[in-house]
Amino acid sequence: MPDLPLGRRAFLPAFSVRLRPAGLVALAWLTLATGAFAQGAADWPARAVRVIVPFPPSGATDLVSRVIAQRVSQELGQQLVIDNKPGAGGTIGAAEAAKAAPDGYTLLFTTSSTHAISPHLMPRLPYNADKDFTPIAHVADAASILLVTPALPARNVQELIAHAKAHPGQLNYATSGNGTIVHLNSAAFAARAGVQLTHVPYKGTAQSITDLAAGQVHLLFDSIPTGLPHVASGRLRALAVTGDKRSALAPELPTVAESGLPGYSSVTWFGVYGPAGMKPELAAKINQAFNKAIQNPEVASNLARQGVEPARPQTPARFAAMVRADSARWAQVIKDNRITLE
Repeated sequence: MPDLPLGRRAFLPAFSVRLRPAGLVALAWLTLATGAFAQGAADWPARAVRVIVPFPPSGATDLVSRVIAQRVSQELGQQLVIDNKPGAGGTIGAAEAAKAAPDGYTLLFTTSSTHAISPHLMPRLPYNADKDFTPIAHVADAASILLVTPALPARNVQELIAHAKAHPGQLNYATSGNGTIVHLNSAAFAARAGVQLTHVPYKGTAQSITDLAAGQVHLLFDSIPTGLPHVASGRLRALAVTGDKRSALAPELPTVAESGLPGYSSVTWFGVYGPAGMKPELAAKINQAFNKAIQNPEVASNLARQGVEPARPQTPARFAAMVRADSARWAQVIKDNRITLE
């Protein structure tokens, strides 16, 4: 590497006895790089920020990301550009985000799927969920709704469990596919309730709704906004929601825990990550921007219409701890029920 005359003259008085020219150049570059990063962290964002969403456009994660990103953009005065990179359960987009520079200009907006579930279902995952990312912010949660066919006599969770125990192996549940959150919710419910239910996987929920209304399948854990219209029309019956508290979209529905199955709780969380190696001060600044956005009343109102609630603002460290706990819980459910993607 060629020498840097200015750098050499600047450092010679103090270091001429100890350093040769090559060492002076290396030290000069190190000093310049450190100063540049410090300025970058302080001035972030100086340009548009790319936000990878590892799921398709118009899906739940995409819609939630756009509501929050729009508000963050307004707060920061720089655009957050949503870049959908769907495929393989979100792992393609997550892997791409993991390879980006840790400078705050590429972020990942994702869910439980890529960081708490897929690591236990995909042995050849193209990233390490713990080591290849910098946790930044927990931004929102979405509970599910427990739907049953009107052909069942059950009017609440306790009656559903009693009916299933009286007819072991005769009830089945629909899901949107093997290893999905719908599958895990159902398996966890059956295990905690101590009932035998048969899994019927579908490619999505549209056909399962039709079969549920016809009584060909018996229960389904669906998204709240998707399921409620079918409840209102009388095609389906809603028994409970899966979160720790009642949903603002259906406050008359109890949680599964309070209506007959204590300890049961499940939500899909939405969170923001950066690539591994991001400086703590930069992660903290991005965390503050997202925390401020999710406290905005308009954001909360827009999310509520999608059955999503803003998370309680927390630090990157607390977000990481929450994900570790969630991952351990799903790992146990997957192991106990021998769930695979096949």
